[in-house]
Amino acid sequence: MKYLKLVSMVMVAMVLLSGCFYAHVKTPLDRDADKTVLGSKSGKATSYSVLWAAAWGDASTAAAAKEGGLATVTHMDHELYSVFFGIYTESTTIVYGE
Repeated sequence: MKYLKLVSMVMVAMVLLSGCFYAHVKTPLDRDADKTVLGSKSGKATSYSVLWAAAWGDASTAAAAKEGGLATVTHMDHELYSVFFGIYTESTTIVYGE
């Protein structure tokens, strides 16, 4: 019985805390991925935060397009990197186009 309770508690903790200690996820920002054309150029723009108290950077689409020299954006991705409940976080916008 004690073993079952321990296993149950560990399972609940895993579900509730998934991604809390470390997360590095890249997701598309596109509804019709089957029709997506990436383009020959890409650009990235990142914002950062530390200790939930200080944040800096420009992760806008415009900043990413400017960094990559794009005039037309055809697709976007979002990348998130977070460590220990968000003590350090990077949020990156990646754009593709011409």
